[in-house]
Amino acid sequence: MTHTPAEQHTPTPAELRERIEHTRRELGDTVQALADKTDVKARAQRKAGALREQAVVKAGELKVQAAKVTSRVQDKLPSQAKERAAQAVGQARAAAAGAGRMWEEKAPTSLQDTTVQYAQRARDNRTVLLVAAAGVIVLCLAARRRRS
Repeated sequence: MTHTPAEQHTPTPAELRERIEHTRRELGDTVQALADKTDVKARAQRKAGALREQAVVKAGELKVQAAKVTSRVQDKLPSQAKERAAQAVGQARAAAAGAGRMWEEKAPTSLQDTTVQYAQRARDNRTVLLVAAAGVIVLCLAARRRRS
């Protein structure tokens, strides 16, 4: 049994150009989508940017909450306690400044330089130091519990 196709429409040159242009756009979009998927660095940067924005938003929310809590606590404190706290802060700052001056005057330069280097290393490796400190605390608490 033979099937005779319905009358086929022969496309005009303008229609062919339009189809070609449409196919080119689709192909370009497909190639761009594939390129985006394979560009791991760009994807990681976009993800890092999104996470950074989330962190900024969360930090802002936490600041607002901390300010509210601080305000509530300060409102509940008697004025005498506030004055004593302010005096203690002033005394602590003065003592720290005095200790800093004494350190600069009496400590050898080589010791000061070494201390600065170690302090910078500690700041650079803050996470590692915090994890190590947490581990030491856990071990101390476990040892104390065993003795009890």
